[in-house]
Amino acid sequence: MTPITGAQIIARTLRDLGVTVIFGIVGIPVVEIAEEAINLGIRFVAFRNEQACGYAASVYGYMTGRPGVCLVVGGPGVLHALAGIGNASANNFPLLVLAGSAETAGITKGAFQELDAISLLTPHTKLAVRASTLDFIPSAVKNAYRTCWYGRPGPTFVDLPADIIQGKCSPGYRLPQPETLRVPSPPKASGDPALILKAAQLLRTARSPLLVIGKGAAYARAEQGINQLVEQTMIPFLPTPMGKGVVRDSHPLNASSARSAALKNADVVLVLGARLNWILHYGEAPKWSPTAKIIQVDICAEEIGRNAGTAELGIMGDISLVVDQLLSSLSNWRYLPQSSAKDDFASILTASAQKNEEKALKVALRPTPPNSPLTYQRAYHIIKWTLADLTPMKEGNIVYVSEGANTMDISRSMFPLNHPRQRLDAGTYATMGVGLGYIVAAHEAFNAIPGSPPKKIVALEGDSAFGFSAMEIETLARYRIPALIYVINNSGIYHGDSTTEDAWKTLQHETALNDTKSADGKKGLRSTSLLYETRYEMLATMCGGKGFFVRTEDELEVATREGFKSDTVTVVNVIVEPGIGKKIGFAWQGNTAEQAKL
Repeated sequence: MTPITGAQIIARTLRDLGVTVIFGIVGIPVVEIAEEAINLGIRFVAFRNEQACGYAASVYGYMTGRPGVCLVVGGPGVLHALAGIGNASANNFPLLVLAGSAETAGITKGAFQELDAISLLTPHTKLAVRASTLDFIPSAVKNAYRTCWYGRPGPTFVDLPADIIQGKCSPGYRLPQPETLRVPSPPKASGDPALILKAAQLLRTARSPLLVIGKGAAYARAEQGINQLVEQTMIPFLPTPMGKGVVRDSHPLNASSARSAALKNADVVLVLGARLNWILHYGEAPKWSPTAKIIQVDICAEEIGRNAGTAELGIMGDISLVVDQLLSSLSNWRYLPQSSAKDDFASILTASAQKNEEKALKVALRPTPPNSPLTYQRAYHIIKWTLADLTPMKEGNIVYVSEGANTMDISRSMFPLNHPRQRLDAGTYATMGVGLGYIVAAHEAFNAIPGSPPKKIVALEGDSAFGFSAMEIETLARYRIPALIYVINNSGIYHGDSTTEDAWKTLQHETALNDTKSADGKKGLRSTSLLYETRYEMLATMCGGKGFFVRTEDELEVATREGFKSDTVTVVNVIVEPGIGKKIGFAWQGNTAEQAKL
């Protein structure tokens, strides 16, 4: 009998844990693990950079509710994968990272790609462990898998020395039975009944109650109960960017268009699966009312009372179970605003939403003048309604991926969602470069599973953000992932430098001579400048996909129709206004009313 190798033990352990896909990049010695996994029926998706595969594995955990698995080489592979580990930690995505490392006997001797990965990653993971023997592999991998998934999700890491991967078991070695490796779904806890009653009483007596729905609610699959809570109580709700779709965006109680007004005027806020971090302005004035009572629902006790949270009102428990408890406690109550009062909450929200929506619609409907670049809003309007003509929005046939400052911020309000976990963006860590990895993960989560309804993945990429992982276009082509990718190209980070090619070339030439001023009167190409109208669409055509270079409204509509129907990767390079002279800023951290509503 051929002796069992460490690579075989690792692959079989992953299979027995229920892993069906691994994201990674191989090299010696982890290539042996990947090959054994493929032989066992596990799908291995090979990327071009460890950052991208780390991002893919992390968000796969969010979409499926089970840990994503990432396999990389040691040393520099681990350093690159650290980006995905940080992203998983900040967003609380369940992620298991496996990495090769130098052989045990080579430690401290300057071995190939030697790195003390355990010391490096211990502060950034829930668990970091080194497999020291072949016998230890199953329990090490199982514990790391369970730990990243249980409690508050996050990343874990298993270090696999080359001699362990390539080692051979003694004759007669028997692998653990599959049933001994199975990890059931994490246990769920309901909320303290006394706190449930207290929260229900606060909501009953509130003049301006508000629900905030975060991506934790989407991860918890709590949409059924939350929808019932909204319908039963008629409390307005505000979704965070990746909390969109838990309750459909088209619901009349959605306060997204009146975000600033909702936060500033709410007196009792029930926060479901969101943290009071920078995305929610820490729950503090002036964005929030300084007297607001904030009821946090979270599975992590340490989160309760954080920043402006009211510690004595926090409820620790699974969101689905807590929502069911609240539904029972609020069974005979419905929020009835005092519609006759001028300062009534509902009236404030209606007025604010109407004002903001009218302003946004005016910009979106404004035709592009001849020989002028598209605006973000106009481009998105054309994309949105062309897609709506191709597939009904209510069916949830599209998964949106978005990254980039203006590209992401403006798209949040322009592409409505009716289903949860179908909008993926830069998230809590505001990570640029996640886009193409997220596309692969969305494909694996929704389309690579037999019997699941097909979904088109539509990505809205800023030209700067796209550059972080652009070579993964080849990965999409290799695995025949027919994503429709828009590169919203303003030739810059935040904004570009010039409105014409001749002006940009002159600026570039004079910058080389170190004797020029940019459009805003400052010397030299700015730090935010990118090459003028880079032909990003050619990355798709070089891989056998489709590419479109778009300057006009008609060209954008044609590209959208052809790209949506395409069975291969499509890149639509959309030239938009460069934004010269506009202030550089990030909407979610801005102080103006215009920024705050985004």
